[in-house]
This record gives sequence, structure tokens and C-alpha cells, in this order.
Amino acid sequence: MSSATERLPRLLALVPYLLSRPGVPVADVAADFGVTEQQLRKDLELLWMCGLPGYGPGDLIDLSFDSDAVTVTYDAGMRRPLRLTASEATSLLVALRALADTPGITDTDAVQRALAKVEDAVGQAQPTGVVVGLAGREGAVRPGVRETVQQALSRGRAVWMRYYTASRDRVGDRTVDPMRLVLVEGRSYLEGWCRSAESVRLFRLDRIDEIDLLDEPASAPEQAEPRDLAAGLFTPLPDQPVAVLDLEPDARWIAEYYPVDELAELDDGRARIRMRYTDRSWMVRLVVGQGGRASVHEPQDLADDVRRHAEAAVSRARHASAT
Repeated sequence: MSSATERLPRLLALVPYLLSRPGVPVADVAADFGVTEQQLRKDLELLWMCGLPGYGPGDLIDLSFDSDAVTVTYDAGMRRPLRLTASEATSLLVALRALADTPGITDTDAVQRALAKVEDAVGQAQPTGVVVGLAGREGAVRPGVRETVQQALSRGRAVWMRYYTASRDRVGDRTVDPMRLVLVEGRSYLEGWCRSAESVRLFRLDRIDEIDLLDEPASAPEQAEPRDLAAGLFTPLPDQPVAVLDLEPDARWIAEYYPVDELAELDDGRARIRMRYTDRSWMVRLVVGQGGRASVHEPQDLADDVRRHAEAAVSRARHASAT
């Protein structure tokens, strides 16, 4: 994290930050700015060479170090706090709304206070008339599901659930050792150790049909680590199978809804996409379900599977209409 575009805003924010926290430990500063201590010390060394024209003694920013703590002793006029642009403030509001609309994820009171301050500042600066929120993005969560998940996390208890797995189109029973509740792309997920899969799994709350808090304590194994979701839910793996699909205009939503590696424009508004998948039956259902608006360009064995499933569906429909 040392590119100029990332470093300049950090340097501008560092001085007012340090002025408000004299003697703050370097480790705390690095954590707050999301950089390593080594990177932070490089930033401080650069600040030491910044200041007012003349650039002599008494013109440059001055810092003092006491053990591993740092204090600004001369700010060279850089007291003004970081000012957000309208787009930056809107992004911050969206993030805070996401936290505020997800009870149990964080300190709700602190989030609400921060939200009120940012909204007030944005409103005073330039009323936009834009309402920021996530309402309606998440599917309906059954009554009691979110509360039970929160209780499991706060009390360190395992849960039993009846869960719908969309990739397999199946409902199954799971016993899970909860690890955390996360909000990703506007949806809430319980992340935990699934005892039947013997792996860490994410469970969408709106796909939990039933859930019970168990008497036994949650006991995720030591190797169970939360996933890094910074890049989203889908993590492409090199050994995953790849499908090349041709999409009619009415099926182009697939390229927007699912992660794709490539998209090429064809004639008449059609598109050809290259996408990875994990479960072959899921991919077959996805294509068959489009009713001809999507077709498999490659590989041939996947196209054969789709054709067999489509023929079987047509056969069943004819049989049903005849009886």
C-alpha cells in the first residue's frame, strides 16, 4: 500500500490525526490507517521533509518520538482535517448504512453516531436529496433466524439448521459452529464451521428455513479461519471447470449477476461469456432454465449434458400433458 494515489491522502490525514492524539503509539496509528508499521515510519520520515516555503528550520513539520509513540511538535499549518468529496461522503454513508442496518455486526450506537455526524456534515455542505440505504436488497429472513444467530455468536453456542443450498437445489440439515455474522454485497451471512462438510462455510440468512440454538458450545477447530471477503464471495480457483456460454439479450443478466472471466460481444445484442463454476449440476440447471436464451459453446460434454436434461424435461412435460 505505497502507491502515490494511496499515500498522498494518507499523508494529508496523518498530521491532523496525530495532532488530536499526542503520544499515540506507532502501532495504533498503523492499524488505524491500515498499513504496516514499516510503511508508517516511511510516511513519517517523508512528513519530516514537508513544510512551508523556505523549507528551513522552523518551516518543516516536526515530530518527536518517545519510545514507540509519536507526537507532532510543529504542524506547518496542516491542521485542517481531511475533507471528503461528495462521492467519498456518499461511499462512507453507504458503508455506515450497511453496518447500521445489520444488528449484531458491530457497535450499533457508535455507527449511528458516526452516521449522524456524516449525514449532518453532508447536509450542511450540499443537500443532495439522495436517500442512502440497503432496504430491500436482502431477501426475507424468517422470523427468529437473525436473533438465534446473534444469540449463538454472543453465547458461543452451536446451532442446528435446515438450509437450502442453491447450487445443489437441495434442503439439508446442518450443525454449525458459528464464527461471525457478515454483510456482503447487501446480504447477511453466518460464517461458521460446518460439521458435515468439515469446512468453513457461509450460510445466507434468507436461505435458513429453520434454526435452533443447541446446548453444546461452539467448537470450531483451530484450523478454521474466516475467509477473506475483501474481493467478494466468489474466489476463482485454477482447477475449477470453465464454461463458455452464448447469451441472448434476455439472458445477459447472467453476466451481471455472476462473476465472469471474459465477455465478448456477438451479433444482435448477444454475448459470449467465460465463467467458472463449482457444481456441474448447477451449471446445467442454469442453462436449461433459460429456455433457449443461453447455450453452451464449450465444452462439448457440458453441452451434451444440457441437451439430455432438456430432452428429459420435454419428455416429462409431454407425458404430464397426456395424462
